[in-house]
Amino acid sequence: MAYAFNLFGIVAGTTVALQLRLFVLAPWAIAVYPAMVSARGVIGGLLSGRLSTALHIGTVQPRFFGNTKSFYSLLYAIVVLTLETSLLMSVVAILFGSFLWGATLVDFVNILGVILATMTLALVFISPLTITVSCLSFRHGLDPDIILYPVESTVSDLFITFCYFLVLNLFFSYGSAGQYVIALTGLALLFAVAYILPKNIREPEFVETIKESILTMVLVAFIVNVTGSILGKIRDRLEIAGDRREIYTAYPALIDTVGDVGAVVGSTATTKLALGTLKSSFSAVRTHVTEIFGAWAASLTMFVIYSVSSLVIQGIFSLSTFLSFTALLLTTNLMAASSIIIIAFIVALLTFQRGLDPDNFVIPIESSLADSITTISLLVALSLAG
Repeated sequence: MAYAFNLFGIVAGTTVALQLRLFVLAPWAIAVYPAMVSARGVIGGLLSGRLSTALHIGTVQPRFFGNTKSFYSLLYAIVVLTLETSLLMSVVAILFGSFLWGATLVDFVNILGVILATMTLALVFISPLTITVSCLSFRHGLDPDIILYPVESTVSDLFITFCYFLVLNLFFSYGSAGQYVIALTGLALLFAVAYILPKNIREPEFVETIKESILTMVLVAFIVNVTGSILGKIRDRLEIAGDRREIYTAYPALIDTVGDVGAVVGSTATTKLALGTLKSSFSAVRTHVTEIFGAWAASLTMFVIYSVSSLVIQGIFSLSTFLSFTALLLTTNLMAASSIIIIAFIVALLTFQRGLDPDNFVIPIESSLADSITTISLLVALSLAG
């Protein structure tokens, strides 16, 4: 049921296919896109993981207003982490760009402005929706460990795609007026952080979340830029193979679903660890088999549905195209999902064993790695398919 929301990722992919012209206007445009999707997913994943565990153990109540101190500390930390991640992504993107396509200082300013504006818009739209889903699912007896991140990640991918292409259109099509709007949007995030930091710098839970997340975000900033570089390689291969828009159409849903597999496995594990029903040893994987294979089986089903949906949307559905494209996607799934399940479970155990909060690490790390691993797996599957 949770993965069904990933069908909205096809809408995001269709938007990418329709806006491919923007990717050729600047060498950084296509590299930044998966970085934006991954980074927003990481922040949303941290929020989802912390909320789902907190709801189970009672440190957060399923409501917007009149909530606990922990709830508001988490929200303030998410705003600060959005700015932190945006700055890190921009710096790493320019480092990659200086080697790959000769990026300049002007490119850095442009990338920073576009990323800040996009992440600010996404923060305003996505975070309230994440909180709403967590509250509603918990109130109705659903497990937020299973429901929350799959729903949040899909909504996140859809909104970040719309926001990114909105900002790109402003940047490329509306001259100085568009760039002025982009600058004001980015400044709004800076002012929000400037207001939040002095009021919360002495709050232990707020500081702990920021400290534990910094290393994760640095790692994520490098990972997501690798994803962008690999997507560029896929674009080059597809240009040789001809117009393969069905792959762009399915792409956001693919990375979303593999990330959801890791999130379900990891998030259910962190809650079990917090409740004491899962031992913090690698042999405990035997007691987590139901969650692992349930999450994986659901993803295989969704990949077949993505194949049909993408081909129908692009108007090229036939038995031969269905069989070949489904084989391509299932090959991608087998490589990517198996890897991300192992990673999510190991990260949950290792962080818990070291006295850290696994929810600050599991979904952020696995979701960003899921994007890279899925993109690499897709490139490998395309190479195997010739």
